Amino acid sequence: METLAYKESKGVVLSNHLKADLLLILTTILAGAGWIFSKEALVGFAPLLFMCMRFTSAGLLLGCLRFGSLRALSAEQWRASLRVGVFFGIAIAFWIVGLHLASHIGVGAFLTSLGVVMVPLVGLLFGERPNRYVFYSLPFVAIGMACLSLDAEFVIGWGEIFFLVAALFFSLTFILNSRASARIPAVPLTAIQLVIAGVITFLLSSLIESWSFDQPLEIWGWFLASVLLATSLRFSIQTRAQGLAPASHAAIIMTLEPVWAALMAVWWLGERMSLLQVLGCSLIFLAMLVNRWPAVRYWLRLTRDEKS
Repeated sequence: METLAYKESKGVVLSNHLKADLLLILTTILAGAGWIFSKEALVGFAPLLFMCMRFTSAGLLLGCLRFGSLRALSAEQWRASLRVGVFFGIAIAFWIVGLHLASHIGVGAFLTSLGVVMVPLVGLLFGERPNRYVFYSLPFVAIGMACLSLDAEFVIGWGEIFFLVAALFFSLTFILNSRASARIPAVPLTAIQLVIAGVITFLLSSLIESWSFDQPLEIWGWFLASVLLATSLRFSIQTRAQGLAPASHAAIIMTLEPVWAALMAVWWLGERMSLLQVLGCSLIFLAMLVNRWPAVRYWLRLTRDEKS
């Protein structure tokens, strides 16, 4: 028979899980909105310059909020954070150029989300052994990509190629970040990543882009939305949510980002998807769920416990 103290502690855990789920859903909505904010801002900004300004501003803002945590990091923690930041910066550079070149945000969001599927496969390079669900997900990826490539309205151009390369580097970032986050506080780790990504995109932008800062007020509004909402607020909420529940919650709920991005692209930009494109994106999303099936099963069990 359960004691009162046990029931109360169980209720607190389940309440935290529910709160984490809601915060993570909000995180995915902000992440999806970030695709729209960035696309609108690119009307007036060079892509790499925009990401340099966006991530440097957001990183410095988070760093100022937790300056004491940054000062407390050891030299080894700084090296690990910088290493993650380099891979993250490369991923972001490919992603933003892909967004600038791509004609379809919705499909691009699902292509970028393939980084989730790549994580266990890339983990082989680090001596990690993927579970069987990784291999179960691969046929869904292959068929989904085939549906996209067979669609007469969809052309795999440079934008889509850049999204796929970004997905590869995002998977590398995820692995390195998972290892670093085990011994480094989340907020300073995130702040360092953002600033390093800003530095990398600054260096690339200074080499290949022309700069201009006479954008209309509307463009600066999209820039501020990207910095404050889609970056600073998003990562702050995500950090808070990940501290309230197991990593499996974030792993499954964060897969909603491409869904929100696609829906917002339809609503705000007037994009549309053919039946084959919807089928291809749905199969890619299904591949992410199959890939994360242990986390999905655990999440479903916790949800069932909350209702009982």
